Parts: sequence; C-alpha cells; structure tokens
Amino acid sequence: MDFKIKSVSNKNLAEALQSKIDQKTKPIGALGTLEKIALQIGLIQGTDRPILKNPTIAVFAGDHGIAKKGEVNPYPQEVTAQMVYNFLNKGAAINVFCTQNNIDLHIIDAGVNHNFNGISDLIDAKIDYGTQNYQEVPAMTKVQYENALKKGGDIAKQIFHNDCNSIGFGEMGIGNTSAASLLMSYFTDTPVAECVGAGTGLQPESITIKQQILSEVYHKHNPTSPQEALSCFGGFEIVMITGAILKAAGLKMTIVIDGFIVTAALLGAHAMHPEVLDYCIFAHTSGEQGHQKMLAYIGKTPLVNLGMRLGEGTGAAIAYPIIKSAVAFLNNMASFESAGVSDGN
Repeated sequence: MDFKIKSVSNKNLAEALQSKIDQKTKPIGALGTLEKIALQIGLIQGTDRPILKNPTIAVFAGDHGIAKKGEVNPYPQEVTAQMVYNFLNKGAAINVFCTQNNIDLHIIDAGVNHNFNGISDLIDAKIDYGTQNYQEVPAMTKVQYENALKKGGDIAKQIFHNDCNSIGFGEMGIGNTSAASLLMSYFTDTPVAECVGAGTGLQPESITIKQQILSEVYHKHNPTSPQEALSCFGGFEIVMITGAILKAAGLKMTIVIDGFIVTAALLGAHAMHPEVLDYCIFAHTSGEQGHQKMLAYIGKTPLVNLGMRLGEGTGAAIAYPIIKSAVAFLNNMASFESAGVSDGN
C-alpha cells in the first residue's frame, strides 16, 4: 500500500513561526518544550496560526495466538474482550481521561477472539479471531497484514473527515507487549532479552521465561523486511495502528504517540516512511523497560514521565492538554509590541 507522506520542512515558515514565538512577552525560550510543539504544529499545518480540531483517540483491540498458552501473559486472553466491553461502558481509564479533556474516543475491534454481535459504538474492523501463534507460524498471512494496514488507514481517514486534525492511538490486547518486544528487537537491532519487560505484571522468573520464548520465536522467523516483521510478530491492532499513523501523516494530522505498543507500531511506519516522525508528538515514557530504548533509537523525548504502563492511549490523553497549551500561547499570548512591553533591545 502506498502512503504519500511529505516532510514538513519549510524554512520560511519555520523562521516566521520562530520569530512569532520569540516576540511573545517572555524571555527567549522561556516556555521550553511548549515552544517546540508550537513550531512543530505550525509546520504540520502550514500556518503561523494553527488550530486543533476535534482531538480523537482511536483504541484498537486484538488478540494474539501466543496468549492462549499463558506462557508470556499473567492475564488470560479473555480479558481483551472484557476490556473492550469496559471501554464501551465508559469504565476504563481512557474513558475518564478522554471525558476530562474533551477528546473523542473510538474503539475498534481489529481482531479480538470474541463475537461482539454488532454491538453499538464498536467499530468492526475484525481481520480474524486473533492472530496465529508465532511460536509455530507467522502471526498473520500477507493478505491479512495488507488488510489490517489498509483498514487502519481507512479508519484514520474517516476520523480526519469528521473534521479532526489531531489524533492519538491506544491499544488493548493480552500478549501485545510480547509482539511489541519482538518488533522492537527487529527495528532497533536490539537483542530480544533487552526488549522484554513485565508487561501486565510478570514476576522476574516469568520475565526470564518470556525472554527465552521470544528469543526462540525471533530466531525461528528472522524477518528481512519491515513488512515481514509486522506480519510475523504483530497483532492486528498493532498493524492497524501502523496503517493509521501512515495515513494520518499523509493527511497532515498531528499524531500523539502513546507508549510501548503504539511506539512499536510507529517503528514499523518509520521504517517504511521516515518522514512520519515530523507529524508525531511523543506523549510519555512508559514504565515498560523497552520504551526508553525505542525513544532513544528515534531520538525523541516525550512530554511527561509518570511511570504509567497501562496502554489504552492513556498517555496520549494525559499529554493532550500540554499540546493544547502550546497552540494557545502561540495564538493568544501578547507580543512585546502589542502589549507595549520593552523587549530589552
């Protein structure tokens, strides 16, 4: 699938934005990271008066074949479907934070091992009832991979056409930290054991077992391309997020990247189209140990570090008010000239 993504580089606009930022009634650089965000969003939107419209978080849910055995996950696979119902009943953390910050929330069945029978408010994009166990075969076929990538892109496009220009992503899927660890290993060329963490709460001895199992999986498949890595190790929810990130960047949306799983999906998008990073703001540092190494690999610093490792897009929802503040100061703060304040020159 072809995703057309252009760099946001624009020397004249960058200079105009920086001048506008520097002329606000404050010392140069005094708003720190907010100034960098304001500059970035201005470049994304191609204007010195950017606006954020109808911020949205899309949570993709999918199951993983390996989770049926319970060797790498402390919670049973059934929890994925149970949490989807919790999202729909507005009982999860992501519901609370989206409501608090006036963020639209969409829940997508990318491939949960459960029949939701057309329940309202759930977007049905199901590829299959979970992936295959990659201990035995690739997680998905090439056709399933391509369908998941396309469906993710289509969902991002639909959200864009709902007059949204700021999108974040979340996920739910028992076993998906294992998939993300394998993808991290491939995309960052890091040994699998250094990519594996506690996930949803494994004890140290179980982490060691998880490291051994996933190292064996990696060497069994040994993928040779980003597409092959995503189809061998990814979940349907992860591949859909990859497709959604690529499409959102092509549509010049501001993309808020959540934690470990979503960053794994981003690494796939980045490997295919490096320009995608121009559109991404990194919300937080996950408590999952591999996330900091992922961020170091792409040279990005997230907005906050609260020790969170919940997923669901909660980091993106928590960080959104900071992003909103960056746009607000750029558009509404007085300049030295308009306020009649001496700029010290």
